[in-house]
Amino acid sequence: MREIENLKKVILEEYPRLDLESKFTFQCHKSVACFNDCCGDVNIFLTPYDILRLKNRLKISSGEFLSKYTISPFDKNLRYPVVLLKMEENERKSCPFVSPDGCLVYTDRPWSCRMYPLGLASPKSDGESLDKEFYFLLQEGVCKGFHEKKQYTVAEWIKDQGVDQYTEMGELFKDIALHEILQKGEMLSPEKIEMFFMAAYDFDRFRDFVFNSSFLKKFDVDERTQEQIREDDAALLKFSFKWLRFALFGEKTMTIRREVLEAEKRKHE
Repeated sequence: MREIENLKKVILEEYPRLDLESKFTFQCHKSVACFNDCCGDVNIFLTPYDILRLKNRLKISSGEFLSKYTISPFDKNLRYPVVLLKMEENERKSCPFVSPDGCLVYTDRPWSCRMYPLGLASPKSDGESLDKEFYFLLQEGVCKGFHEKKQYTVAEWIKDQGVDQYTEMGELFKDIALHEILQKGEMLSPEKIEMFFMAAYDFDRFRDFVFNSSFLKKFDVDERTQEQIREDDAALLKFSFKWLRFALFGEKTMTIRREVLEAEKRKHE
């Protein structure tokens, strides 16, 4: 994790800052000499929406996906649990979804894979105070795609790679990951870390928690929302973000049932 922190520092201090109209030259295809070389020995941080897309693509539960395809590193400097794609145990440390013909889950590939060779630095990220988010180029020596003739603006690349499909969920998660309470260095309790992991990443287990515990007896969740989160993973993920803002930061994103509040009040009379 220290290597990642050092890279972030270099990016903030040295990399040229790009905006949506900035132009760059890049293209990746099977005829490029380095094709697939970037799909190994790399840290790919998975967002909740990445996991949703991948586990549905593979037709498995979030729990099975997490167990088989991810690792969750421990670092005392981490403010919340993170999930990385687990590379294969071979010499190249290959991505489990890469083949000689390219990505096997291409239409559902993670956000960071879609963005490459672009990166995005966000305000308040890693304790830094930025005026606004900016894009940057990860121009690695191994990549020959920069020698291609195809030119894009940052905005054109984002649209072409389908990054905009991930934007809404990404922003909702960013509001939690970059919450001011976490940015001030407050450490989550073990119970809150477990809640964070379940609601953000293992949302099939979170669905079971909602419907098969006392959750709905305590919180007022209308029938339409219940129906949506029972069947729709995207709706469930948005709901889980609301729950995390309540459970982690005490924000008024959930409504406690009146009878529960009254019973709690009587206990203290």
